[in-house]
Formats: sequence, structure tokens, C-alpha cells
Amino acid sequence: MTSEGSASEGSAGVEPGNAGPGPAGPPRVETSRVETSRAEAGSVEPGRVRPGGRTARVRESVLRAAGDALAEHGFDRLDLTDVARRAEVGKTTVYRRWSTPTGLIADLLDDMAEQSSPRTETGSLPEDLRANARLVATTLSDPRQGALFRSVIAAATCDPRTAEALHRFYAIRIKEWSGCVTEAVERGELPAGTDADEVIRAVSAPLYYRLLASGDPVDEAAADRAAGAAEAAARAGAYVN
Repeated sequence: MTSEGSASEGSAGVEPGNAGPGPAGPPRVETSRVETSRAEAGSVEPGRVRPGGRTARVRESVLRAAGDALAEHGFDRLDLTDVARRAEVGKTTVYRRWSTPTGLIADLLDDMAEQSSPRTETGSLPEDLRANARLVATTLSDPRQGALFRSVIAAATCDPRTAEALHRFYAIRIKEWSGCVTEAVERGELPAGTDADEVIRAVSAPLYYRLLASGDPVDEAAADRAAGAAEAAARAGAYVN
């Protein structure tokens, strides 16, 4: 199963976005595409180097533990000492590297963006948008991932650093998928001047509303309906700048 964003699970990580338990270890996303999206979204921090070796393994374990804790208890009960215990690393290591729960969440969101699945390319706008909507729905309806996103979004409403990290995460994901809209404009399927980012936002917005507000099922039918509505609005010129 692939996903919109995933906090690592399993001793060697999981397929990007796989929220189910188990030790399966995954292929990561295409580095070139993800790094391009990060740069376009303004998310690459000067001088930032991803750790390797033991440091990378410690980071993976800590982020996995943080995701578990968030999914189980929410942001208000996220404790770095508890995360260190879950990750089986020294709490000094966690405090030295991440300092605060919000610093840990920011890194977790960056990791989720890096592991997220690349967009599907079908050459058809309806199919591309439907694939995007179903990917989002699969993520949000998963017990672990849905709880994780609710916790992170709740934290972002009251903490600027978490909000910045969340905005960066979604900017990367929107940029990853907006290419299918740009290509549809080039093929003549959509009016010139269509805002590709807005179309992708319109696909996922109803699904997040169901997760956070109405409590209605975030299922495949809802995903297909959201994709169809966004496509119809785009064809009608609703997103032309």
C-alpha cells in the first residue's frame, strides 16, 4: 500500500506511506523528483545534510517512535523521554538533536514528505486526479496514519513551527502532483492559465474535511467524487488565474 505521507515503521522502515505493522523494508521515492519538489516548495534548508550510518538509524527509530506516540496519544501528550524509551535510544540523544516536541514533529514531517509516493502518470487527467484522491483517502482512512495526521494538524493550529513544517509538507506534495494538471493544460484538456496547484488542493480538500470536521467516511467513493468535482470545475475554468 502506498501513501500520501508516512512516518517510518518497522525495523527497516516501510514502503512509503505503508501504515500497517510489520518489518517490510521499502524502496524510497525517486530522489530526483522529491528533491526537485522540495526545492520548488522552498523547503531545502541551507547547509542541511541528511545523516548516514548509525545516525540515520537512530533518526529512523526516533521518528518511527514519535509517529507511534502521536498516533496513540496526540500532540499534547508527546514526550521526548517517552519517545526515547520507545526508540530504545538515550534520551540525551533525543534532547540534543530535537530539543522540543515541535522540533521532532518538524523533522517527522520532512521525513514523511521524503518517503511519500511519487505521483501516478497515466496520461489522462481524470485518471491522474482519481489516483491522487485515492492515495489521500487511503492514507487518511488508515487507523495509524489518519490519527497521526489529525494530531499533527491539531498541533499546527497552535504552534508556528509545526505549522511551518506542515505547510512545507503539503507544498511538496502539491508540487509533486501538480504536474499532471500542467500536462493536461498542454494537451488541451484544460483552459490555458489553469492554476495547477489549486486543482490539486481541490481534490484533497473534501477528504480532509471528512477526516477533521464531518466524520464521514474517507473511502474510495468519496475520493472519486472529489476528483470528479475538481476535474469538472477545472474544465469549466474555475481555477484559471
